Amino acid sequence: MTIPEKITLDVEAIGFIRSCYREKFGIPRQSGLVDCATARIKFFPAFAREEMFRELETFSHIWVHFLFHDVLAEGWRTTTRPPWLGGQRRVGVYASRSPHRPNHLGLSVVKLLRVLPADKGTILEVAGGDFLDRTPVVDIKPYVPFCDSVPEALSGYSGQQTDPLIVQFSQEAAAFCRQYQRQTGRELQVIIEQVLGQDPRPASQRNKDKIFGVQLWNVNIRWTVHHDLVQVTECQLITESP
Repeated sequence: MTIPEKITLDVEAIGFIRSCYREKFGIPRQSGLVDCATARIKFFPAFAREEMFRELETFSHIWVHFLFHDVLAEGWRTTTRPPWLGGQRRVGVYASRSPHRPNHLGLSVVKLLRVLPADKGTILEVAGGDFLDRTPVVDIKPYVPFCDSVPEALSGYSGQQTDPLIVQFSQEAAAFCRQYQRQTGRELQVIIEQVLGQDPRPASQRNKDKIFGVQLWNVNIRWTVHHDLVQVTECQLITESP
């Protein structure tokens, strides 16, 4: 049998994700780290038929196969500097979870909150995702604990999860979060605590005394870090496209 040197496949997105993460900076580096972050998976009509979701609600978690669409123009790389190694050491792209992969495919496990009927098809509400807003989805599958979980697996250079940073709010920022939650129902303060607690700063920026900004939903959050203590100084509404 002759082994082909190249196989080309056409993959069609089945839907897309609406997420609180409007920019790459601030997105948790793995799913499950910010468990209060909810998102909705909206399916295109051809893939949104009710029978396609039959029995899905009996599973607590699902795998989401998606496309790192925001880095397509940047191409892929053979090696990368993982954040777990402080950006100081290169590893092979296949030994990383970098978005700069040959096919730019991502895979995350998320909690399935609800299967919602909609006028134009079914919508899935999920929690704990690490998706940029408008991420294309190429497939979903149920998470099956007895075969998908491997407790004795080794985590290589990634080591163990570290304790989150402590996050404090100025009086003005805390008041903004309370008002925003009353108006939208979104737990802004909780998600800020979880996102910034993971320290999204690049390794090269962690010794610099500067003000950082991150957007969640339609809110721009300004914050600083001193001795592993995050201080949220300002939250401001911004105008964004629908």
